Amino acid sequence: MANSKLDSLDFKILKMLSLNARKPYLEIARSCNVSGAAIHQRIQKLYSMGVINGSITLINPSAVGYDTCAYIGFFLNDPSKFNEVVDRLKAIPEVVECYFTTGKYDMFVKLYAQNNDHLLSVIHDKFLKMGLGRSETLITFKEVFKRQIPINEVAED
Repeated sequence: MANSKLDSLDFKILKMLSLNARKPYLEIARSCNVSGAAIHQRIQKLYSMGVINGSITLINPSAVGYDTCAYIGFFLNDPSKFNEVVDRLKAIPEVVECYFTTGKYDMFVKLYAQNNDHLLSVIHDKFLKMGLGRSETLITFKEVFKRQIPINEVAED
């Protein structure tokens, strides 16, 4: 369900920022035919509403020595320990994403390792000590594409 407090200007701003988070506010202002101050205020409003959570620099993992990307589904021995397991996973720098899921797994994580030996080390030396039930690991060959969600203005009823 779309946030009813967003108007067409908000959606234009979000679309531009989703394509380039470093786009200058004045450039956005010119494209939207409003002042730079208005864009600055709108973006601050989008942050305070929680619509924008931040902006990041995307680093190519292979360029800094992390050639193996893996997804691991965990089966927890005790699902009530989810928060404890999450806290322990946060302490493992190779884990970059973590999800509580429905279906086959209790949890699903994405991690990067320098190579398959490093991945095995993370699994054996870090995950096994967490008291998890069992896990299933999927190693990716190559990221084909990655993108933001589509930003389209939602028609009001």
